[in-house]
Amino acid sequence: MSNNSNTLHHHLTEVKQGNRRFENAFQSVSRMLLESNIEKVVVNGKTTYDFSIFREGSKHIIGMYDEINSLVSYVKDAAEGGSSKEMAFVLVGEPGNGKTFLIEFLSAKYRSFLSRDKNRKYTFKFLNLDKGGNYGKITTIESQTYEDPMILGMNLFDDPDQNREYLAKQIGFADKEIEVLYENYRPLGACSGYIWNDIRNLTGGAIEEMLKYVEIIPVPLTESLGTVTGKYPAKDKITSSSVDLLGEESIQRLLHITDTNNPYRFDLRRGALARVAGGGIHFSDEIYKNKKDLVQVYLGVIQNRSIEIDGYKWPIDTLIVATSNNSEFHRFLSEKEEAPIVDRCRICYVSHNTNYKLQKSLTKYAIGSETRTTLTQENLHQDPNLNYAASIAVVLSRLPRSEKLTPVETMKLSAGEVAGEKSIKTLAEVIDTLNQDPEIINRFGQKGLGQRNLGRAIQLSIESSETNEGRCMFAYDIFKALDRIILDYVTEANDRTKYLEDLKTAKGLYRERIMTEMFNAYMDEPFAIRKDVMNYVNMIIGIDAENLGPDKMWKYKDPQTGELKALKIDERYIGSVEERLGLKSEEQRESFRTSIRKIYGQKISVDPDYDFMDNLELVKAVTDVRLKSDIAGAGSLIGALANRTNEENQKLYDRMIDTMLEKLGYCQTCAQKTIEYFCTQEDEK
Repeated sequence: MSNNSNTLHHHLTEVKQGNRRFENAFQSVSRMLLESNIEKVVVNGKTTYDFSIFREGSKHIIGMYDEINSLVSYVKDAAEGGSSKEMAFVLVGEPGNGKTFLIEFLSAKYRSFLSRDKNRKYTFKFLNLDKGGNYGKITTIESQTYEDPMILGMNLFDDPDQNREYLAKQIGFADKEIEVLYENYRPLGACSGYIWNDIRNLTGGAIEEMLKYVEIIPVPLTESLGTVTGKYPAKDKITSSSVDLLGEESIQRLLHITDTNNPYRFDLRRGALARVAGGGIHFSDEIYKNKKDLVQVYLGVIQNRSIEIDGYKWPIDTLIVATSNNSEFHRFLSEKEEAPIVDRCRICYVSHNTNYKLQKSLTKYAIGSETRTTLTQENLHQDPNLNYAASIAVVLSRLPRSEKLTPVETMKLSAGEVAGEKSIKTLAEVIDTLNQDPEIINRFGQKGLGQRNLGRAIQLSIESSETNEGRCMFAYDIFKALDRIILDYVTEANDRTKYLEDLKTAKGLYRERIMTEMFNAYMDEPFAIRKDVMNYVNMIIGIDAENLGPDKMWKYKDPQTGELKALKIDERYIGSVEERLGLKSEEQRESFRTSIRKIYGQKISVDPDYDFMDNLELVKAVTDVRLKSDIAGAGSLIGALANRTNEENQKLYDRMIDTMLEKLGYCQTCAQKTIEYFCTQEDEK
């Protein structure tokens, strides 16, 4: 037998030697996912796993830990022969929370995984069919469902025992290897089986001769062809039909084929399923939006994993993933007769991202990676507080109200930060209680302003004349834009009221951030507040030290640099900060200090760079104390900046503007607007 690289014999030998693989779609995807680095992470107080494959590339998946874990365990279960292999995986959630992005990202990763030589998928085609006389001018026919050559190898003879014998004697597979191969056995599709039978009749059943009609080819990976990874978007009720999924009878083929019983008269590649049937991923976007009879077709495909037309069958090997929004899914669930379809789906509820730190990366996606320009093509500057303002505003809208936690506490705990006396355990309890609600929309993170709403708000703020004239995307404008979006796009009155309340809370947090920024600008140092906060923390740790002399100097080792540092403990400063925090009695002060020391002990061992800047109450107290002691209160700084009639005030204003431009990343427009905002009494808590 000729031993060139595109014969069946060569392919089977390569599989035997481990240079090529024979595995089903679930095994391929599972291998790809589990080959990546897997790390343990804590999300909302629970340990879960993070897969590095989803975090690669310039635009990767942000967050979605629970959803990714569900997807991986579903695929792994199916790969190990569990019940998942007869199910579809459906992501259900609000619009704009990343469902489609997750599946398209997975598909892109899978295509690049299969492009490596060792992972490549192969199929076969039949040659010289014009010799038989039944195919007119059709000379070559590719397997319509991109069947693996190993499937042909397991169906060479009608007798299964004869087949096993061939694989053992001719290729050299051991009995155990043959058993493993046959775990993924499926019969040839209707047309491949029919053509192979024709070839058998033509050659008198001589296997050597028969194999001369077979050529092995790699499955094309071109995304635009819809092979290996294909998407079927829900269409309207008139234009959609099962043809789009399964294929139909082909008039062109009937002109050539003499035998009307030949199943090759059906053109399966006209449908979306056949193109991904050789170990691919089929993505059905908004699956429950399809009309009933099409969803019924899906039921058959999901359960039997085969394409059926007029009694002919083509087994397929496909991972079926789908998306749906909450309202469509609810409508579908309410129709009780549709229960068998939902029963065949593994439903995964996708929530919005509720971690404002992770949201910063998503906000970056919404703002865009290119340099933004004004309408007159001049560069558009970005206020250094823009991302923070936009991120907290949308995240607060996604957090449900709770009696146990304030919105700000929930937001901070969700991001793994400290929230005063409240612990992550409280958040875990709140989430558990909310997730007991049978109404999905009331669960944690299921409702809120999505990524698309954020994108619209950024568009609104960019198109305003103020932004274009000032050539700067000023942070405070994002609140006005979000206000407009809430009024225009949120239809339910209760939701609208809640989101507008959340916007007020976000403005309050922005105000506090601006106070800190102003102090840093006044001190002519980007991290002035951070230093003062750490000074307070180090002072309350050193105040009880044994080696503290009468001069109140305390020596300690800086965890960030490892150097020995000396610090003078200023009890008046400590007292002022604690007074600002509203700690009146000695017990309250001692209790607060103990909690700070405890946090220090827990955080510094894991993260030496931890700086307590997430403890907003403490940061605000330190800012107030420093503003008061240095410049006789924020009021007088506001007065000095607002009233620049005398030379001294003008000098202070100019110096602060210079610091903001040179050290804090502001431009002339947002520096002036931020100082103006600081001088107003807006959003004071």
